[in-house]
Amino acid sequence: MIHTTGKLYLFFVLLFLSSIVYGQDKLNVVSSCSIFKDMAANIGGDKIELQSIVPIGGDPHLHSPTPRDARIVADADLVLINGMTFEGWIEELIDNSGTSGKTILITKGIAPIQSTVYENSSDPHAWMNAANGLIYIENIKNALIKADPKNESFYLQNYNSYKSELEKVHEIITQQVSTIPIEKRILVTSHDAFSYFGKAYGLSVEPIIGVSTEADVQTADMVRVAKVINKNKIPAVFVESTINPKILQQIAKDNDVEIGGELYADSLGESGSEGATYIGMLLHNAETVTRALSKEMTSTDKKNQSHGDSKFLIYGLALLGLFLLVVTFLFLKRSSSNA
Repeated sequence: MIHTTGKLYLFFVLLFLSSIVYGQDKLNVVSSCSIFKDMAANIGGDKIELQSIVPIGGDPHLHSPTPRDARIVADADLVLINGMTFEGWIEELIDNSGTSGKTILITKGIAPIQSTVYENSSDPHAWMNAANGLIYIENIKNALIKADPKNESFYLQNYNSYKSELEKVHEIITQQVSTIPIEKRILVTSHDAFSYFGKAYGLSVEPIIGVSTEADVQTADMVRVAKVINKNKIPAVFVESTINPKILQQIAKDNDVEIGGELYADSLGESGSEGATYIGMLLHNAETVTRALSKEMTSTDKKNQSHGDSKFLIYGLALLGLFLLVVTFLFLKRSSSNA
């Protein structure tokens, strides 16, 4: 009995020690946001320990680093970042953490879309094009293999499988968006996170604000978007999962259009949602946009549109009447003076 107990004790000790060694063998990988965490998880699998700095639902543009962030970065072997001003706070966080881990720019090789407003500034949301996603995952795969060459075959197998899935997703989105009537291929969103999506799949993008959610909404932005909606008779506008929807809801109400749905841009969705993975968010966005912009106007929509047109006509006639009244008044005043 004592002999058996001793064997069991030795077995559990060895099991515990082996689990510690196994855990130490894993690469400690930290990503700046949930989207890149999911990419890494698909390639790294159970060979890596993985954490995201910005949690699901958080806005990477507005994130304020915490002591917890510094701790996880300090222990990282690899830190995966997007760059292109997406995480404006991350370089200081990495420097202050004292980490000896390697920082990996996972957008290396991507042709950035340059800002039309700010010189030497580019749109960071390159992952919104699934073809760019292939570059992201290749960079992640290369970084994992370089840091952990003994598991190269494992990473390659997962990468090739994931790459095949993402290539199919790119084809699906291309086909879906092509079914939207050409005149309706205008995407109105909260902020400018869909330029890569629009450029890749044939949509014009009209955001309320620029690439960063730190910007304030200006009256001029709302007027600009309203003009686009009414001129092109756009049936729907879209809110985003990480941004307060009130402005878009007000624009939809003022212009008698629908909220076409919620899109994912800067974060994945919660577990169980359609946007819980990178591939899931891309497919959800494409399906949501295609369904809403392809929708035929209902009789209510047409009535509302007609009502909107009538309001513009009434306002125009009122202004014309006021103008004629002023001209008549000035003419009579001048005639009285001459007399």
